[in-house]
Amino acid sequence: MAAPAWMIRSANSADAAAVLSLWNATDVPPGVSDTPEGLAALLATDRHALLIAESERRVVGSLIAGWDGWRGSFYRLAVHPERRREGIATALLREGERRLRKRGALRLTAIVAEDEPLALEFWRALGYQRQPNRVRFLRHFEG
Repeated sequence: MAAPAWMIRSANSADAAAVLSLWNATDVPPGVSDTPEGLAALLATDRHALLIAESERRVVGSLIAGWDGWRGSFYRLAVHPERRREGIATALLREGERRLRKRGALRLTAIVAEDEPLALEFWRALGYQRQPNRVRFLRHFEG
């Protein structure tokens, strides 16, 4: 079996613009922390939390694998539309799982858009179950 045409690594501050560009290409509305400053704060808190898939020096996928000392959480799984169906999302998720398990995570959560049936099916296909009877509450602070 041939090696994939991409590699996964931890992102660094120099990758911020490319990651934001990737997220923009996926047509997912940006969140309040999807900024260069937001990514810098993430990397300053946990320099290994942001995983990227890179191909020919271009960021083609991303996943935030956050650890709070109690639970592992996944955010912003994204693959460039031109690079989907190559196994990049699965590889990012499995690497995120590996890293979080190594840190002691016993439970993993993912925030997935309810109106994205392909995303919901992806998570189900990889062994994740939708948690019943839970609602997410948010509060945004003014910048």
